[in-house]
Amino acid sequence: MAIDYQQTSDLDADTFIRILESSGLAKRRPAHDRDRIARMLAGSNLVIVARDGGMLVGVARALTDYAYCCYLSDLAVDRAYQGRGIGRRLIEETRRAAGPETMCLLLSAPDAVGFYEAIQMPLQSRAFMFPRER
Repeated sequence: MAIDYQQTSDLDADTFIRILESSGLAKRRPAHDRDRIARMLAGSNLVIVARDGGMLVGVARALTDYAYCCYLSDLAVDRAYQGRGIGRRLIEETRRAAGPETMCLLLSAPDAVGFYEAIQMPLQSRAFMFPRER
């Protein structure tokens, strides 16, 4: 069956937590804190989902101004579906939705660097960040 990609505004916290867990990303996100996950989703204005026959298999969660910058905060693909081009397509759909004037940037998990290199996303050396206090 073909994977269906669509933009959504109604992804709920429990469903998002499940994809974080099935993708392995839960270890790097506050998946144990449902209220915080709900706030993360509420503050996201660009969410693309990948579904296989209605079953959620991937999510790209981003924040964008649709004019200059798009921060891809989460890219999660169920482990059983990894290696099938779903992550690449979620990024393509995110970029398409954000628009051609918008750059897309993200912070990679150490074990995901190879994925971004494989899809030829340029590595930037001038990024700075203040870490979370909690």
